[in-house]
Amino acid sequence: MKKILKISFLLFAFLWMSNTMEAQKFGYLNSQAILAEMPQVKQLQENLKTLQTQLQKKGQNMLTSYQEKEQNAIRKKERGEMPPVEEEQVMKTLQEEQEKIMSFERDMQKQIRDKEQELLQPIIDKINDAIKAVATENGYSYIFDSSAGVLLYADETQDVSSLVKTKLGM
Repeated sequence: MKKILKISFLLFAFLWMSNTMEAQKFGYLNSQAILAEMPQVKQLQENLKTLQTQLQKKGQNMLTSYQEKEQNAIRKKERGEMPPVEEEQVMKTLQEEQEKIMSFERDMQKQIRDKEQELLQPIIDKINDAIKAVATENGYSYIFDSSAGVLLYADETQDVSSLVKTKLGM
């Protein structure tokens, strides 16, 4: 009797586990490819390029101004019109201006990265919302991202990229 009970319990557990495993549905997509195809990303890139051009122009103006001041100081020194006290002050001023230019360059790069993240986050959120909606509507337990480089094999019939693109209106 105990043996029959144990066998029945094991058989029930095995059937329950196999039903649970069959109930899970897996899918995958390439989020980077979807992101690259979104029209909002093209607009984002244009905005970033405009910002970068503006900042580079400002940086170039700073550099041109520095170079003119440096050339004027060199000419003045060569003609002997610059006393040592003034030369020391001019060198200090040029050094400070050079540091400002380097600081501006670092700030420029940070501004561009921050702006990119600011503009990209709503697009990423939109993609994630579409992925969640596709998963819910189609009964997927898991959707993996093949662009992360972790997916070693996937049945191409489980690629949900087209469903997500449809959900995004692409």
